[in-house]
Amino acid sequence: MKKITVLASMLWMMTVGFAVAQQESEKPKIVVGIVVDQMRQEYLYKFSDRYTDGGFKKLVKDGFMMQNAHYNYIPTYTGPGHASVYTGATPATHGIIANNWYVRELERSIYCAEDTTVSYVGGSEKAGLISPRNMKSTTITDELRFASNKRSKTIGIALKDRGAALPAGHLGDAYWYDGNTGEFMTSTYYYDELPQWVQDFNNKKLPAKYLDGNWETLYPIDSYIQSIDDANEFEGNFAGKETTDFPYNLTELQEENGGLGMISSTPFGNTYTLDMAYAAIEGEELGMRGETDFLAVSFSSPDYIGHRFGPTSVELEDNYLRLDQDIEKFLSYLDETYGEGNYLVFLTADHGVADIVEYMKSENVPAGNLDSRFLVTQLKGFANDKFGEGEWIENYSNEQIFLNRKLIAEKGKNLEEMQRALAEYVLKFEGIKEAYTASDLRRSQFIKGRSHLLQMGYNHKASGDVLLIFEPAWLSSSWKGTTHGTGYTYDTHVPILFYGWNIEAGQSAEYCTITDIAPTLAMLLKTRLPNGATGQPLLPVLKK
Repeated sequence: MKKITVLASMLWMMTVGFAVAQQESEKPKIVVGIVVDQMRQEYLYKFSDRYTDGGFKKLVKDGFMMQNAHYNYIPTYTGPGHASVYTGATPATHGIIANNWYVRELERSIYCAEDTTVSYVGGSEKAGLISPRNMKSTTITDELRFASNKRSKTIGIALKDRGAALPAGHLGDAYWYDGNTGEFMTSTYYYDELPQWVQDFNNKKLPAKYLDGNWETLYPIDSYIQSIDDANEFEGNFAGKETTDFPYNLTELQEENGGLGMISSTPFGNTYTLDMAYAAIEGEELGMRGETDFLAVSFSSPDYIGHRFGPTSVELEDNYLRLDQDIEKFLSYLDETYGEGNYLVFLTADHGVADIVEYMKSENVPAGNLDSRFLVTQLKGFANDKFGEGEWIENYSNEQIFLNRKLIAEKGKNLEEMQRALAEYVLKFEGIKEAYTASDLRRSQFIKGRSHLLQMGYNHKASGDVLLIFEPAWLSSSWKGTTHGTGYTYDTHVPILFYGWNIEAGQSAEYCTITDIAPTLAMLLKTRLPNGATGQPLLPVLKK
């Protein structure tokens, strides 16, 4: 009897161990990727006193946070950011080098998600020429679909088309908001007509409801102690409103501010994005069919708000307090729908943001705006004086100078000599810190510093001839409000949070890069790495 009891105990332990091993090897029902457009890492701390226990705080407390995560290339824009998060590569590899960039062969600029071979489905015609075809590598969402022989579903949702199409990858479905019609739409790259659940969602006319009223602060305005005075001279404002302070009568303002498109510039754009996410989960039965599905959600409104009002504004603070509540509701919904621990969430941002230049000046911090039109005029004059009359400067965009290579060849000029001469000349201008030639970036390998970041954003086929780096806190703009795009920490330092399935709570201050997210997901989901991935798995996250 004693032997039988021991044997039974051993069999029971083996069975339990096998069951546990099976449970740990199972994949989550759904992966939810969250990208908050223009979110600095500091926002997790700066506004935390009034965050709910179930939103950002829950992700930090019960998830794993990489505290020192950065973008590892220049420029830090929305298109490259979303592509880099999901491909695990930088623009040098995946090819999305900016939101818009100049193409010599076409003699015009193209948009990162532009596709003239497709047409609109739902929405309006001019908003429908969208697909991920300009992205030259696969995404983690693609690899999940390949791993399941395409039984897994992938859906990308965002107000911005690039925030939906690039994360959804080449094999997923994407839906974005058309402010002209107030509808979520797609293109013929994905479908010939909108699925019924999308049509039903659009028929609710939610944007009109959200814009029928005021945007007022969530709490008494004098409690917004993390922001500067609400009415100030630094921030931009809405057309039709002379001041930059609350409240905002959205009913009256929307006509002069894009109509139904105005929702993107309010916190209600975040809520509306999640409304669409709920509809997608239920309409497509995501995570309910025995396969791991992927929902990629990008919150675009923080970027619109941040550009207009800046990172020290009451408007931005109110946005994050409201977004926190939206995320709390979303996590509760995921708990109820899939059960705690049965879904995997990651949260990050596509870039950070610079402080408003005039505000920095008012605080005696060195800062400035560089007039790009004046710079180009001076460059053209210099080139004519040194190399003779000619249209030597073909284009200037994204802090890159494109030379007229066809003319240079016709005139028998030396391309490298011209690049070098212009790189030396631009250093005379206040606000420009460094200049690198395309020849430098092709010939040498830079392993650290800003030159490395520039090289990781440099694409041999698409980038310019001379690439500029501004001084810290200098921007290529002159309007009120602010922007992003540099390799400085205010633009590169963003959150990376993993939460849920197979994730133990913890934090690490170890340096990591945004391109490490996709390889980490590949390890967790046991898929191939995206085919252009250069990042490495985050070992602190994978310690379980």
